Amino acid sequence: MAFIPSPELSSSYLSSGIGVGGGALSGRAVFDLDDMKEFRAKDPSTPLILIRSDTVPDDIRHISSADGLLTARGGSTCHAAIIANRLGKTCVVGCNKLLVWEYEKKCRLGRQTIKAGDFISIDGRNGSVYSGSHHVKELRLLA
Repeated sequence: MAFIPSPELSSSYLSSGIGVGGGALSGRAVFDLDDMKEFRAKDPSTPLILIRSDTVPDDIRHISSADGLLTARGGSTCHAAIIANRLGKTCVVGCNKLLVWEYEKKCRLGRQTIKAGDFISIDGRNGSVYSGSHHVKELRLLA
């Protein structure tokens, strides 16, 4: 999956990190299991993107319950990247402009504040991060 290029996509660009898995994913920002439970109940078909400063082994329930993962720290061989890849999740790590306040359920990317439930989009191929929800297309491999 890849985002369909558009003026809206370009104007919503926030930052980039290291894309380590999956394709393009738009969904609601979440910070903990309570957020996930709430938004899954309200709209089960909308993907959830877990936002963290970093991950630790105890976060496995959070990562496995989310559809995507965005972290401020890490590289292509960090805990978040390896676990997300093994679980088939879309993941962007090492987004150094990302500041996360997990207990306040918000983060800042550049000048934009993102709260639990806001839409955000990540590209696990090139590491781009966008505000809002954007259309994706399926990529076809040439044989």
